[in-house]
Amino acid sequence: MELQFLGHACFLLDDGAYQVLTDPFLTGNPLAAANTEEVEADFILVTHGHSDHVGDAAAISRRTDAPICCTVDLADAVFAPAGLPVQGGNLGGWFSTPFGSVKIVPALHGSGVPGCLSCGFLLEMGGKKIYHAGDTALISDMALLAEENIDVALLPIGDFYTMGPADALRAVKMIRPKLTIPMHYNTFPAIVQDPDAFAASVQAAGFQARVLRPGESLSV
Repeated sequence: MELQFLGHACFLLDDGAYQVLTDPFLTGNPLAAANTEEVEADFILVTHGHSDHVGDAAAISRRTDAPICCTVDLADAVFAPAGLPVQGGNLGGWFSTPFGSVKIVPALHGSGVPGCLSCGFLLEMGGKKIYHAGDTALISDMALLAEENIDVALLPIGDFYTMGPADALRAVKMIRPKLTIPMHYNTFPAIVQDPDAFAASVQAAGFQARVLRPGESLSV
């Protein structure tokens, strides 16, 4: 399976048959590695309602007919009223997809939409488990993810709005993924961080980490 970083919290996962796009903040993102007209998607996952995560989800969904997967409250408040296809669920719930499955997992963060919740996602795709943490503070629930045998953890390190590098390292020690990729950094002045220093700290703790520059891909 190919995993491509498009900047901020946006990743494109491709198992050869299906493409899954996360938090597609492309328009207005100075570090975006693609634009809304060229990205293809079969499913779009949105962790919460802030503009740097909803991003271009609606425009891409209209062009590709990809359903937007998110919490049911966010679906009902934002995407369904716009006539977009949605797959709404709630924290702790799984739903099946043609590529595998998705579990909606807790994230501790403002939602951007009153009455809604933020979340992360645990995807089973291409025989791998990918954890997209969304925007979150460090939470003790992450320790439960160690039982999931996660192949790749996508963790925010920007600080200020989310957990920073020190707490993200603590998250790695709780989750124990095979590989960690940092995200949600350097897009704005408030979240400037050194991803290479974070990766070095993860490796010093006995885990694997990889920094992807916007546009870079890896096989997982």
